[in-house]
Amino acid sequence: MAIIITDECINCGACEPECPNTAIYEGADDWRYKDGTKLRGKIILPDGTEVDSDAAQTPISDDIYYIVPGKCTECKGFHEEPQCAAVCPVDCCVPDDNHVESEETLLNRQAFLHNE
Repeated sequence: MAIIITDECINCGACEPECPNTAIYEGADDWRYKDGTKLRGKIILPDGTEVDSDAAQTPISDDIYYIVPGKCTECKGFHEEPQCAAVCPVDCCVPDDNHVESEETLLNRQAFLHNE
């Protein structure tokens, strides 16, 4: 499953540079599929949706740091544990019950984001 940042977030930003997928963004900041990945131009997402990886996407939160579920791999393929959770001083980076995914799905996402 993806990781989510709860509303206990103090906006310290410790998590953002730790994410190997650049899936963490400051509140109100637009995000892009290309950020921190090898994705460029028009791409087909694993769910079959076609998107422009360079296009700005709507922020998921306006108030606190947030994690884009479609870019989160729980650090599978990079680290033993989610790095955002490891560095969070208030333990607000937790598993997202709304985005439960298998290890295989997370590893496939990691390959999609970085090996295309």
